[in-house]
Amino acid sequence: MTVTELETADFDYIRHLVRQRSAIVLEPGKEYLVQSRLLPLARKQGLADIGALVDRLKRGDAAVTADVVEAMTTNETSFFRDKNPFDALRDDVIPDLLQRRKSKRTLRIWSAAASTGQEAYTIAMTLREHFPELGSWTVSILGTDLSQEVVEKAKEGRYAQLEVNRGLPAPLLMKYFERAGAAWKVKQTLRGAVEFRQMNLIAPWPALASMDIVFLRNVLIYFDATTKRDLLGRVRKVMAPDGCLFLGAGESTLQYDGTFKQVTGSRANCYRVPVAA
Repeated sequence: MTVTELETADFDYIRHLVRQRSAIVLEPGKEYLVQSRLLPLARKQGLADIGALVDRLKRGDAAVTADVVEAMTTNETSFFRDKNPFDALRDDVIPDLLQRRKSKRTLRIWSAAASTGQEAYTIAMTLREHFPELGSWTVSILGTDLSQEVVEKAKEGRYAQLEVNRGLPAPLLMKYFERAGAAWKVKQTLRGAVEFRQMNLIAPWPALASMDIVFLRNVLIYFDATTKRDLLGRVRKVMAPDGCLFLGAGESTLQYDGTFKQVTGSRANCYRVPVAA
């Protein structure tokens, strides 16, 4: 067997494993991505190359399998990423829900692919800055991610200077963060407003409360049509009837779940399930 054939076989094994465990689709041509992400992991395990790593996977090493799947997930994020969803949250969605929920005085928000936490903390800062009346409400913000490693970082709330420079306005940095050596750490008053959990979106879910707002941004693009359809259906079932779903700019429920209707006039990619009359 030639080296080229071996590398192709290794790639096929890894992409099958990653799809089985996370539903992420690695198309042919993504060999370079596997190489760049898994070679450091192989070296960390004391292995010579990815072929040796695949041999370890085939022996059923659960810890290495989890590390491989986590390494192949994309954790790109930043504070106030894309801006428009948070403008819509501030100007349209929360004011509307303040009226709809004024008798129950509860608000539940889910950042379903929270990565290292910037999205969930951005939501928390937006609520603190613009809706002081929520101080007397029961408000929960849940952030979940497939990777336990990034969930732990989100819980810690510690970010390098480069990370806070990406999208975080200086006044909010000074108000909600404190110096931690060369890094910045989210103050406990804000960290306490967000709960982070490890959660695989394609595996069975734990019990979730009815969500008023779900952020599922830049997730569907990694899945095939069947997985998109299934995931949107499961999200719909945990959403309040008049809740709001935020997707990434290049994503849509069209062709996958006709129950969702895009909110017209919104600057963000926002969807609702119409409430029956």
